[in-house]
Amino acid sequence: MPSGSRQIGELLRQRRERLSPADFGTTGTARRRTPGLRREEVAELAGISADWYVRLEQGRGSLPSRRTIDALAKALRLTPADHAHLLSLAFGPPRRSFKKESVPAHLVQLVKHLKSPAYIIGTRFDMLCWNRHAAKLLRDYSIIPEKERNTLYQMFTSPEIKDRYPDWALEARGMLENFRTNFDFWSDAPEFLELVEDLKRLSSDFRRWWKDHGVRKRTSGKKAIRHPTLGAITANYATFQANEDPRLTLVIYDVA
Repeated sequence: MPSGSRQIGELLRQRRERLSPADFGTTGTARRRTPGLRREEVAELAGISADWYVRLEQGRGSLPSRRTIDALAKALRLTPADHAHLLSLAFGPPRRSFKKESVPAHLVQLVKHLKSPAYIIGTRFDMLCWNRHAAKLLRDYSIIPEKERNTLYQMFTSPEIKDRYPDWALEARGMLENFRTNFDFWSDAPEFLELVEDLKRLSSDFRRWWKDHGVRKRTSGKKAIRHPTLGAITANYATFQANEDPRLTLVIYDVA
């Protein structure tokens, strides 16, 4: 079955199971074997057949139309981020094989000469290049085995990174949900599957949050950081995509 269909089905199921039947006036007296609304109830709310909705959740058949996605978003009370993600899965770019990105030399030099902490990551959140200010603020990726030079992997497995964030759970879950917006488009790629399976094995937090299928794209904000020498600091950050290769994301910090 198409990977996009699987990811759409999983997201629909997760959001359906979160809903409270009481909010829809469908409590009834019969005991429910599973949490949330029944598939038939969602289908009725969306104005589609129950059989069609079951096939959507199971990832079978063709991708839904824009009209169907909009109706499901309303029926399931999806957030704007969830709604947009479903649309992207249905109408986004076609799948292709994954190849780890490389950073052009002039961008590497740009990052190295910036006066603020900065680095570039790829679609899989691999750390591709960084400057000495980023190494000081976060950690020095040059001493990490190349296979583990991945910001998501380090967030969930590195005690040093975990100690950097007073509210580690908030930062880690936010990064996971940001990564999920990419993963759903590459869920057939062995490189993405291997990373997720490794993190499921190594981190109970990752394993638990991954099941929620949270999607959230954060492009700027603030981070509270607990630095071993600078103490408690607040860092503003912003991300930028390279025009010549949108798979490359530049992250820049402004440390207060």
